[in-house]
Amino acid sequence: MDTPGRRRNPYELTEETPVYVISVAAQLSGLHPQTLRQYDRLGLVSPDRTAGRGRRYSARDIELLRQVQQLSQDEGINLAGIKRIIELENQVVALQSRVAELESALDGAAATMRQREAAVHASYRRDLVPYQEVQQTSALVVWRPKRQQSAD
Repeated sequence: MDTPGRRRNPYELTEETPVYVISVAAQLSGLHPQTLRQYDRLGLVSPDRTAGRGRRYSARDIELLRQVQQLSQDEGINLAGIKRIIELENQVVALQSRVAELESALDGAAATMRQREAAVHASYRRDLVPYQEVQQTSALVVWRPKRQQSAD
């Protein structure tokens, strides 16, 4: 995964780097090259293309080919169902990424709010006494001013 502000080494291989030609990808996945072409036409596994339109598969593509084969043979799911499963899994990954982005934005907003709240508290006048609510009672207090006595 790239970090912002940092350039990735163009020669660094990741699981998404398209490096395998169709014959090697077929061998690694245990499938016939024609099956790989069919999966590409159906949109199940779409490898990158070279300038000459040759297919180049990544390690992630190979894993996806194995998954398609397992779902098809072991689980008995048809190719249309497999395509829908792959689409839904990709949607889940995209949504998880979006949730992570939103959580990060929320954390940033919460930190900003705490900073602003601290600034407001720091700006309070120190000569004012905070109001404390008086406990309510049923007692009645009557105030009568003292009568002034006349100097007669």
